Formats: sequence, C-alpha cells, structure tokens
Amino acid sequence: MGEKEGMVGSTQRTWPSVLAGVVATLIYFGTAELIARSLDVASAPALLIGQALIPLMPTVLIKSAIAVFGTHDKFALVITIVAGGAGCGAIIGWIGARRRGLALVLLIGFGLLPAVVGFSSGAGLVATLPSLGGIAAGAAAFLVLLHVATVPARTGGGTEARSDAEDAGADTQHRTPARPGRRAFFGLAAGLSAVGIAAVAAGQSAATLARSAAGTVTKLVLPRPAASAPEIPTGAELDVPGLTPLVTETQDFYRIDTALFPPSIDAGTWMLRVHGMVEHEFTITMAELLDLPLQEHYVTLACVSNEVGGDLVGNAKWLGYPIRDLLARAKPHSGADMVLSGSDDGFTASTPLEVLTDDRAALLAVAMNGHALPRDHGYPARLVVPGLYGYVSATKWVTDLEITRFADKEAYWTTRGWATHGPVLVASRIDVPRPGATVTPKSGGRVVTAGMAWAQHTGIEKVQVRIDNGDWAEAELSEELTADTWRQWRCEHTGLSTGTHTVSVRAVDQDGNVQTSERRPAIPGAATGLHERQFTVE
Repeated sequence: MGEKEGMVGSTQRTWPSVLAGVVATLIYFGTAELIARSLDVASAPALLIGQALIPLMPTVLIKSAIAVFGTHDKFALVITIVAGGAGCGAIIGWIGARRRGLALVLLIGFGLLPAVVGFSSGAGLVATLPSLGGIAAGAAAFLVLLHVATVPARTGGGTEARSDAEDAGADTQHRTPARPGRRAFFGLAAGLSAVGIAAVAAGQSAATLARSAAGTVTKLVLPRPAASAPEIPTGAELDVPGLTPLVTETQDFYRIDTALFPPSIDAGTWMLRVHGMVEHEFTITMAELLDLPLQEHYVTLACVSNEVGGDLVGNAKWLGYPIRDLLARAKPHSGADMVLSGSDDGFTASTPLEVLTDDRAALLAVAMNGHALPRDHGYPARLVVPGLYGYVSATKWVTDLEITRFADKEAYWTTRGWATHGPVLVASRIDVPRPGATVTPKSGGRVVTAGMAWAQHTGIEKVQVRIDNGDWAEAELSEELTADTWRQWRCEHTGLSTGTHTVSVRAVDQDGNVQTSERRPAIPGAATGLHERQFTVE
C-alpha cells in the first residue's frame, strides 16, 4: 500500500473512533443526569465535577463568569463541563482507533471520576449510581458506533465490498475499496448525540423545577410575625412603565452562590449551632426558632459582583429572628469582633460582630415574601443583613455561627482576595429608557428617565441626573419604605434635540456621601462608577 493510501486508511479508521468518543461522553452525561433526577440525588457527574472545580477557580475567572452570565453562571458551567467532557471523549476516541481496549479503560475511568469525587465528599453509595449508569450507556454507545463504522458498505452493484486480502489478485480497475457505512454511522451518531444533549437539558430543567417547588411543598408552617413589616406607602412606587418594582418577586430575585445544586435540608432535623468566643454555646432547632417572636422586615440585598448598572440586587420582605438576640443569648467575649457563618454546603462568610448587634434588621430568616424560603434562596434558614454585600453576610442554608476574630479566621471569599467587611456602597441605576431605545417626547417635549438607587441601612437622600455631561438636575424620589431598602427615582427632561443622547445618574446617601464617578472593578470590594445609558430622541 502506498504512502497516500496508508494515510487515507488511517484517517478512515480514526475519525469514526473520535466521533464515537464524543458521542459516548454525551450519552454518559445525559444518562447520568436522568438517573440523578429520577433518584432525586444531586450527583449528576456535571454537578459533582462543577462543585469540585468552583473552590479551585481563580477569583478573576469567577468574577468574569458572573459578569458575562449573571444568574445563569451555573448553567454555563454545566455546559462548559459537558463540552470539556466531549473534548476528552474525542481524545479517548483517537486512542481507540489504535487501542480499543485502552480507550474503554479510559472511558470507564473518566466516568468513575465524578463518582469518586462525590463519594469522597461524603455522598452515599446511591450517589454513585448515576455515574455507573452513565458509564454503561456511554461504553455501549462507543462500541456500537465502532461496530457500525467497521461494517463494510454495499457497493453500487449490490455486492459486499471485499477485503484487501480478497482483492490482492484482482484487477485494480474493478476493485472497490472497503468503506464504513458512513450514512448509517453518521445517522446513528447524530441520533445518539441528540439524545445525550436532550437528556442533559431535560435533567437540568427538572432540577430547576424541583428547586423552584421546594419551598412550596415543605411542611414548614410559618407563625404570625410578632412584628409585621410596615405597610408600603402609596408614594413608594412611581408610575413609570419599565421601572423595576419596589418589591422583587421571589422568582425574579437574583441568585449568586457557590452551590451548583442547592442542599436538600429537612427542616425537622435542621439545627443552628452558636459557639466560639462565647459564654454560652447552644444549638437551636427549627421548632424552637419558630416559637420565638419573629419579625418581618423589607431588606434590599446586593451582590458584590454586581457591575455598575447591573441587576444583581433585589428587595424582599423577610421573616426571621433578630440575630442580635441570638448573640445576646450566647454572650460573646469582649475580644470577639467577627461572626463566621457556615452553610450546609461548606460556604462561610465573615460578618463584623458590631453589625449583627446594632439596631439594624439583621435576621436569621425563614421566609421570603410571605412564604417559606425557596430552596434556591436558603431553605430552611439563611442570614439577611442590611448594609453588607451578600458575600460577607447573606449565608444560605446556614447551620453554624462561630463567634471569633478577623485575626484568627478567614471566610470563603476573603481567602480569594475580597475585602473582609464588605459595606454596601451608595449606588444608582437607570432602568428607563432601555439601552439604545428610541424615545418619542411626550406633550411639552418631555422625556422621562427613571431607575433605582440604594444605600442600605443609611438610606438615599437624593438622586441627580444629567444629559450629555450637562448640569446635574435633582430627580423626583419615591417615598422611602425604610433605610434598608432601595428607592425609585424619575426625572423629566425638556428641550432635547433630535438624535442620540447620554443620560447619567448618581445618588447621595443620608450621610452626604456622593456616589463616586471613579471606575473600578468589583474586586476587592464592589464595582464603582456612574451608570450611563444612550438613547435616541425622535
């Protein structure tokens, strides 16, 4: 056989095996995903790998993912893992073109890795079933595809293609080289790939529905609050189409955390341990917590990863018990200055002790907007602390409060370069008009801009707006609900010429702090700068 003929033969053997490896990994992920959902266990391989990778990711990469994908960052990670797995499958397939047995061993080893990760993190044997089922399906798909790829195709005359040995003495003019049945191979490969991808998508969709429903199917019966949240004043919401509502619907509330799949916690067995530098260590159960005089408060929460003008901020009505009363029961030692809160999933946050013992509405919360916390937002209990970014205060699925010192302990994000205390900075955002919108002036040539402003626990004093670097004009503010919540603003502009304009906004808090125009990234303590938006006047 000539050199060119040998290269063609090698290629014909390699590309089907490479594609078979890719398809096998897709079938592996899809099958495992469906098994995990049917067993209601958070052990789908993509989730196990992702959860193991998150603590190892550089802070810059995490910040970039949140900036690009926002609250869809976890789904993006799952897709990236599946795509990366398909790449590994391609390499395994390439090896399989020469050494099929070794390729099968590598495929099985690849499939077992997530099971080993899950088992080593404390998951039971049942958590290995999705990976094992995925391995069986993936290996079967790999072998079937290789078999189809090596079955000779029929020639145009209806006879089977002959092997090289059979054709050795035949006239080369009449010899038809053996080829795999490409149409059958490609059809099967495409079909199996579609099944694998659809199974991953179905599994993720089922997981999302299960998480969304988790808060509503719980047996947790909420008591009437001993202190109810204030009624929303009539003037707390401005009538501007497109303006963000004062109270964020639970399903629209942003979610940023380190859990690819939120923990499933039984409220009946949940306990919070309070310990550390205290006179009296204690634990509290959910039944004991619900017997305490709970309070309702409206509190706006914000993520430190929020970009200028971003939507990683929301306002909700929370029901819970004041954390300062829990700490008073424990009696912290005089040298303590920090509370290290721990989550069921291993996350930790470092909160200044003085913030949790002053008069603000810092809560151990059990409900959100009148219902038990959804699983995504911390069921059965979480922390809500006005005036601090969530990474140092809003611990979900909380199970541990350790009173300690900043000098002695570090939390999850502070070990990754973020600031230790995380106070919320005064901020504002433009909601109306939308980016690039074309605006038709109202009667009298009026153009309306509107948005939100926040400076939790300090409160907003005023908001100023300007067009095209002109003079700052004071905007109309909605009535304040509490100093712990954001406020809406609106401003009317007249005399704007036809064409493109830029609107800018800045806020001033009750202490006189003016929102800075200095641009800086979110690391180490929140992005700063003024939000701007362009629009066109007709």
